[in-house]
Amino acid sequence: MLFLLLSLLLALCCCGAARAQAQAQAQASGALERQVKAAYLYKFTGFVEWPDGSFTRPDNPLVIGVAGADVLADQLEQTVAGHLANGRAILVRKLRRGDSLAGLHILFIGPMERAPLQEIIAASRGLPLLTVSDSDDAYAQGSMVNFVVVDDKLRFEVALKPVLLSRMKISARLLSAAYKVQTGGL
Repeated sequence: MLFLLLSLLLALCCCGAARAQAQAQAQASGALERQVKAAYLYKFTGFVEWPDGSFTRPDNPLVIGVAGADVLADQLEQTVAGHLANGRAILVRKLRRGDSLAGLHILFIGPMERAPLQEIIAASRGLPLLTVSDSDDAYAQGSMVNFVVVDDKLRFEVALKPVLLSRMKISARLLSAAYKVQTGGL
């Protein structure tokens, strides 16, 4: 009986250790994915050309808004700290539902419910604002860049039509690095 009890206790400990290890690996994987997304968002700043008037003064910062992903916003702040984008300081702004998109140059849209997602995409249409998402739903609704996982690697796809409608230009170098470029009838 004692042997059976000890065996059961050992099995429970092993299960608990395996579960803790799996949770730690998932957290590490999530942290790595956030780091890669933050690096991509920072790098995108060097490959996008915004139309005249997007910056009211030569010393205006480039502003990256983050909606629905505060932990990513924190990571992005660390990533861009001390860096410039085409000679401009980079600011990160956390957005809440209903916040204005004015003054933003890049907007990352994190996971969110359909209604607020539709509001954000609709509000960004036609603005010189590079919208970046990580959900097929946002991409289907008009997000310009979408993160996807392909063969366990974070990649991105680009929809050119909304980019051109917003009068922005994306470098051919960035497009060549994309997993997929959707021309959308252009």
